[in-house]
Formats: sequence, C-alpha cells, structure tokens
Amino acid sequence: MPIYEFKCNDCGNEFEELVSISQLNDNNISCPECGEKNVKKQISTPSIGGSQGSSCSSAPSGSGFT
Repeated sequence: MPIYEFKCNDCGNEFEELVSISQLNDNNISCPECGEKNVKKQISTPSIGGSQGSSCSSAPSGSGFT
C-alpha cells in the first residue's frame, strides 16, 4: 500500500497515511487531529530508492579528486 500525503480542510493538519486504493476511492480517510473526513490528497514528489543520508557522487571514494 502506498503512503499518501493529506491536508485536512477543517483544521489544516497535514499528515501521511498508508492507504489502499479502495480507501482512497471511498473518501474514507479521517484527519488524525480532528477526526473529520474533509481531507484532500496532496500532490507529492516521488520517492527515489536508496538509503537515507546517502549521497550521489560519481567519483569513487578516495579517488584523489577535490
């Protein structure tokens, strides 16, 4: 199941939720802050695989480039 970002239109709380496609289509998502179902799915950037804190470097470590 994918993680989606939502914003509550009632209290303004922004949160992430692990949601199945059927839950998303049924508008069955509640705000964890106020409990209302008046939430909107936010557009988010896709996550690119890899571990946190990793850097993208084309030069091998210890190659002598500065």
